[in-house]
This record gives sequence, C-alpha cells and structure tokens, in this order.
Amino acid sequence: MSYATLALARENAVAILTFNRPEKLNAINRQVLVELHQALDALAADAGVRAIILTGAGEKAFVAGADIAEFTALTPVAAVQFGGDLGSAAEKIARMPKAVLAAVNGFCLGGGCELAMGCDFIYAAENARFGQPEINLGIIPGSGGTQRLPRFVGKARAKELIFTGDMIDAQEALRIGLVNRVLPLPELLPAAKATAAKMAAKSGVVLGLAKAAIEEGTATDLASGLALEAKAFGLTFSTEDKREGVAAFLEKRKAVFQHR
Repeated sequence: MSYATLALARENAVAILTFNRPEKLNAINRQVLVELHQALDALAADAGVRAIILTGAGEKAFVAGADIAEFTALTPVAAVQFGGDLGSAAEKIARMPKAVLAAVNGFCLGGGCELAMGCDFIYAAENARFGQPEINLGIIPGSGGTQRLPRFVGKARAKELIFTGDMIDAQEALRIGLVNRVLPLPELLPAAKATAAKMAAKSGVVLGLAKAAIEEGTATDLASGLALEAKAFGLTFSTEDKREGVAAFLEKRKAVFQHR
C-alpha cells in the first residue's frame, strides 16, 4: 500500500515507517492519522515484519507535533476525537507484539513525543529536541503526554516539562531516561536498523510475549505483574522456538527461529 503522508520501506524483517511531510516538519494532520492507523494495522498483520522503525523525513524533525492550522476549526468534541485517534495510535504501537523503535531526527514535540513514547525505546540524533509545548497554545497534551511522560521521567520532571512547555535536548533526554541512546545524525538510522535487525532475528512470538508482560505488568501492581510474567514464561515452553533455542544452546550453534 502507498501513502501520501508516510513512506514505508522494508529491509528483510525490518520495516521503516517514515513520517513524510518534511515541508511541515512532519506535523500530524487528520490524513496522517488515518494513514498511520492503516500502516500500523498492515504491519501488525504482516508476519514477515518482526521489527519496526519509526522516523521522520529530512533532518529537522521526527514529528514536530500536530498541524496547528487544523486546530482553529476543532470543536471540543472533535478535539477529543483527534486526541483520541493520536493516542490510540501510540497505544497501538505499545501493544503491538513486535519491537518498535523510534529514531528521532530533530524536533519531537507534542504528538510526536507522545508517539515516540509509545515505542519500545527511542534512539535520538544529537540535534533532537523533545517537549510537550501544548501549554503555550493554551491547551494540554491530549494523546498520552500527561500519562506516559511521568512514567518515563517521573512525576515532578514531567510536570516541569508540561507546565513550562520547554524543550530539552537529546543529552538531557538521555539523562532523565526518556531516550536510550544519542548518536550523530548520520549514525542514527544505521544504528536503529542494526538494533532492529538484531531484535528481528529473535523469536517473534517470544519477543511478543516479553513485550506484553512488560506493558501489562508495569500497568499493575508487582504481584499481578509477577503472575503475568509466570504465565508468559510458561507459554514460551509451548513454542517451537523454545525447543530450537534450547537445542541450539546445547549443540553450541546459533539458533534459527521459526517464530512459532
């Protein structure tokens, strides 16, 4: 499928989904949202894709936020719908049983930051800038920012960023735990591809169980999370990939997983 606002490429089992409105700093409008949901659904259903990279076209932005020009006509009801659709895209990323890595190349603000936080982890270029600047427009984050950001950086730091609307650079984002790695811009996508390829070589079904255990477990109390983990651990013993992984270890060879 082709898209007007996104670009989709494939390198073996790794898909690279690029926000492709560089003239608008890849800002999110209604068309982007519709196509993003379509692309995420297609990638989730594609058994040949086992890891996904989200990035932005050009060198200035991952996603600079929502396309503010569209906000002038939004009623309160339409605003709830827009925020919900963007938030559900982030949640779709978080719940997808595949590894999803954000490669942030430039501005990652507002809805862009909310989408990046839905990914399993974030690699950032040295020129990356993060923030939830909605308060500068007289609004608040509406697609997960007030909920995901405190879970990444702690409640007090999240309040500071949301209440001031300030941006932080990549090194500060690394220091407070929002991103995993900071790289020179030319090295960003190659590093993301290398990590995604490494994850894609693991058992897809087992990685999906690990992701679900983390996502669901960290949303509940420790005892419930441990119970979820125990069940997921048990389920791995029903897979062909568990048998292959154990056999490969005992035979001192590299495992060849079939993702089932």
